[in-house]
Amino acid sequence: MTQSVLCIGECMVEFFPQPDGSYAQGFADDTFNMAWYLRRCLPADWTVDYFTALGDDPMSDRMAAFMSDAGIGTRHIPCLPGLAPGLYVISLQDGERSFSYWRSQSAARHLAQDATALSRAFEGVGLLVLSGITLAILPDPDRQTLLDAVATARKQGSRVAFDPNIRPRLWENPETMRHWITQAAAPADIVLPSFDDDHRLFGDTTPADTAHRYLQTGAGLVIVKDGAGPVLWRSLHKEGQLHPPTVPHIIDTTAAGDSFNAGFLAAHLSGQDLPTAIARGTALATKVIQARGALVEV
Repeated sequence: MTQSVLCIGECMVEFFPQPDGSYAQGFADDTFNMAWYLRRCLPADWTVDYFTALGDDPMSDRMAAFMSDAGIGTRHIPCLPGLAPGLYVISLQDGERSFSYWRSQSAARHLAQDATALSRAFEGVGLLVLSGITLAILPDPDRQTLLDAVATARKQGSRVAFDPNIRPRLWENPETMRHWITQAAAPADIVLPSFDDDHRLFGDTTPADTAHRYLQTGAGLVIVKDGAGPVLWRSLHKEGQLHPPTVPHIIDTTAAGDSFNAGFLAAHLSGQDLPTAIARGTALATKVIQARGALVEV
């Protein structure tokens, strides 16, 4: 496998609040945020690409240019005539964020309709990265098409990282959500859940319960985030936890988990041990939540 990462999902048009009450426009969403931070954290000899679907409108062109300017490869992204990216607006209250979305007609909802295109994009990739949001926005048959392509790539030597990133409003119902989250986690080499999300969906009582459940599905390594609490890691042979640094003034928690994932994965792929890699993730997330917006120059 090559020294390469391919993140799969939806990049959206983002509007985030400024101190003067205005809004700044950017591009973001979970797996794209990971790609953006991975590009900044990985050595230059690694490649980072993004796989989604875009439209033929001016905003899609601007988004693709933004990705390329950030050093993120776009060569496998299809252009779908008549479609456009989704959009969201961030609201902040005491540093905690909430979102308003306009994504029902997003081009990214069609990203897994072509199994051949998926196979071509995934071929030879060292690490595939996807999330629960990636699955949530897809029609039910396309979810299986995507996971089949991921499973094939894994058999051919790719590794897989999965963040459940549970967003109930995107799913048809809790049962469907639990089914597909579990299906996606089962073949993953690395699962990166957030305890608060999994507690609500699966009824886990502790982060250790979350880690155990994902290991039982077949996941190789589970890293459980818990807000300001300790980060827990579990595999069949290793376990431990690490306390993140205290943040005196949180400005915006957008992309906290995404930046942690990227910082951790970059260090892990570069050969760092688990405590060091997790510390890199928490250090990056700590910087990100002390600034506005999803993508922060750190």
